[in-house]
Amino acid sequence: MKYMLMMHAPKEGWTTAGIGTWAPKDIHAHIAFMQGLNEKLKAAGEFVDGQGLAGPEEAKSIRARKDGTPDTDGPFAEAKEFLAGFWIVDVDSTKRAYEIAATISAAPGKGGAPLYMPVEVRQVMSAPPTEQ
Repeated sequence: MKYMLMMHAPKEGWTTAGIGTWAPKDIHAHIAFMQGLNEKLKAAGEFVDGQGLAGPEEAKSIRARKDGTPDTDGPFAEAKEFLAGFWIVDVDSTKRAYEIAATISAAPGKGGAPLYMPVEVRQVMSAPPTEQ
């Protein structure tokens, strides 16, 4: 079963306490943790994809106008959290997806302290059966 694990970061304090304000050694430790996790997931055959995302100051919401051209909105200052990154994993059980999400949640942050960031877990749905 495939699951998408979405790591959310608090928007409040992002510019004053976010990763951009961490000491270089803390940033390197955080990235090394994420890369190590990805390697473990690959070795177990569970990794499908995973990416960190640009900061919320670059986020836009796009909707098609009636003529099909893009209508943009954002960034959204009122958001409490933003999507910081994601993984798609292919695992044998929901329990395993939750275990991976808990590992991600405890990634090291400033000073090496666990971040305990929320990680949303959602099953990737397959297409409905085709009629023959």
